[in-house]
Amino acid sequence: MSYRKVKLCVEDVQGFNCLLNFHGMDMTRDKLCSLIKKKQSIIEANVDARTTDGYIVRMFCIAFTKKQDDQLKETCYAKSAKGKAIRGKMVNTMAALAGKGDLKTLVKALIAGTTGEEIEREASSIFPIKDCYIRKVKVIKKPKFDVTALMEWHTDDGADVGANVAPAVAEDTVAGSGGRL
Repeated sequence: MSYRKVKLCVEDVQGFNCLLNFHGMDMTRDKLCSLIKKKQSIIEANVDARTTDGYIVRMFCIAFTKKQDDQLKETCYAKSAKGKAIRGKMVNTMAALAGKGDLKTLVKALIAGTTGEEIEREASSIFPIKDCYIRKVKVIKKPKFDVTALMEWHTDDGADVGANVAPAVAEDTVAGSGGRL
């Protein structure tokens, strides 16, 4: 998911360590531009939702209409009533995602990126959509700063550590290969 930009803010400095907190998420411009095409409708929705630990986040969602399997017509525009119904499904799904847990679980769900697929499944009964993403997340309001709650985020539980990278293998190069003669 290289098209996601996660913003972090430094809440506290302890010696040489900075305690970071989630501040927002965004999509890269090139990804957004690659999704936008002619002859389809863009459906966007946003919602302000409160997490269980007191953060208020504003989430923005984007989706695009797609042709049906047996469609011959070149365009696939959605009427305003269908767009409004899909927008309602988006708002309900995003509010439920934010409301069912704290900020840490919300961030893990956003990084996993399965919310867009869930919205696509729910809205497919209204109108077929594709490329549904949580486009942007802003932290609107934070609860009063609590260093112990922030330290819980930074405890190393060892659950999701990466694998070791194999050492680089030295390649034998032929003299004069490549470059200008």
